[in-house]
Amino acid sequence: MEINLISDTVTKPSAEMLQAMFNANVGDDVFKQDPTVNEFERIVADLFGMEAALFFPTGTMANQTAIKLNTKPGDQIICDKWTHIHLYESGGASSNSGVNFNLLDGDRGMITAQMVKDGINNPEFYHTPFTKMVAIENTTNKGGGACYDIEELKKIKQVCVENNLIFHLDGARLWNALVAKKQHPKQFGELFDTISVCFSKGLGCPIGSVLVADAKTIKEAIRVRKIFGGNMRQSGYLAAAGIYALQNNIKRLEEDHIRAKELGKKLEQCSWIKIVEPIETNIVVFSAIDGIADEIVIEKLKQKSISISLLGKGKLRIVTHLDYKQVMHTYVLETLEKMVF
Repeated sequence: MEINLISDTVTKPSAEMLQAMFNANVGDDVFKQDPTVNEFERIVADLFGMEAALFFPTGTMANQTAIKLNTKPGDQIICDKWTHIHLYESGGASSNSGVNFNLLDGDRGMITAQMVKDGINNPEFYHTPFTKMVAIENTTNKGGGACYDIEELKKIKQVCVENNLIFHLDGARLWNALVAKKQHPKQFGELFDTISVCFSKGLGCPIGSVLVADAKTIKEAIRVRKIFGGNMRQSGYLAAAGIYALQNNIKRLEEDHIRAKELGKKLEQCSWIKIVEPIETNIVVFSAIDGIADEIVIEKLKQKSISISLLGKGKLRIVTHLDYKQVMHTYVLETLEKMVF
């Protein structure tokens, strides 16, 4: 029994999802003639209470499109220093859009309205970049699946309104935040100008993210997606997986959260653990005590057929997901309890 806890992207479509994909009614989406894609985009836009949506092959492409649409070369984006668009998108913001970042030192990947306000450059002082966008990530990846407080997001939105800034949400794991905080997508649709949401993580789809915004932005996004090479043809087969996921896989995210918290509790009881960071959703970030190398922990678990990942700088990561079943969970808990160094 191989147990992969490296990421929630390792899941495979269930038999039911595959059947939904197999039965999809498809066409050529480049001509906007794929009925399943059109329906999928309509469903997601309605879910957030926004005017339109566009299906992308990846979350990175959706984020990069939002940046490209809302900035000019030389502009600056305010975000946390751990934000995905800064750390894990291969420098795309600078390469694709010629922008730079004002990286804020937030708490577990989360920034505050006051930090944003303090980080805005004076638009009359032409020696500094023109601040144009604020981007946040919810849940935070490197912050261990932490969820923003909706009231703080409202305050950040107000700062954006007062300073004419675009507010973008990288919602790669927004579904987890919605379940954990018992929130509704419309609460986020009311706050953000653009939102990207991923379907290939917690919701178990093989591919895909969706960008939601107003109709004008999405119309322009179609051209940018083309420039980035993101046009797909009979992508209704993939959109069908997204529709199935929305209908069947959101509520069950709570199972992933429960198991993640149980893993965290077990780790806290282990003598070789230095710290387990707060757990809100499906990501567990922890550190071993001084003298135990991260690579040794990873190797010991690998010998027990359990794969986890290194987050960097003495941090290890476990991510629970759709394919991590209870029998696996029981085995991992027992393995952690028995591990000695």
